[in-house]
Amino acid sequence: MIIQRLDANHAQAYRALMLQAYETYPQAFTSSVAERAALPLSWWQKRLESPLDRVLGGFAGDQLAGIVGLAFEPREKARHKVTLFGMYVAEGFQRRGLGRQLVEAAFVEARHHAGVKLIQLTVTAGNDAAFALYQRCGFVQYGLEPLAVRVGIEYFDKIHLWRELYGD
Repeated sequence: MIIQRLDANHAQAYRALMLQAYETYPQAFTSSVAERAALPLSWWQKRLESPLDRVLGGFAGDQLAGIVGLAFEPREKARHKVTLFGMYVAEGFQRRGLGRQLVEAAFVEARHHAGVKLIQLTVTAGNDAAFALYQRCGFVQYGLEPLAVRVGIEYFDKIHLWRELYGD
């Protein structure tokens, strides 16, 4: 697998993979497939070009197989933190180590930004595979947000995790 930063030229593939993620795991994402599908391609292009976001993709040949994003804080007092978001590996590429490769590539990307000290994220309670991956990558739980996401009539809690960037 090749990991690289996505840019506006990848917007169509990024949009398609994220819509697949929202559809397959609706409880894992705050956004819904309906609200994101309604957004124009230009919204996805802008996200990939934002100075505050970095989205990395794992490619199998020309196919985008997995993605992970980093959201950098614009506020002076919080610039030492970055949030990992939008982690997804397409079903045909799961259990091959791509998730770990993407998280490790996110660490490398975050280290290129002066002053960043920690990475944080949330994972849906009950998503044992993702939780285990993040633990293997050095993340530790610091909180639980009850009823964080509602899908239909069901509510799901979010586990908050963090990790020092230079702790490996």
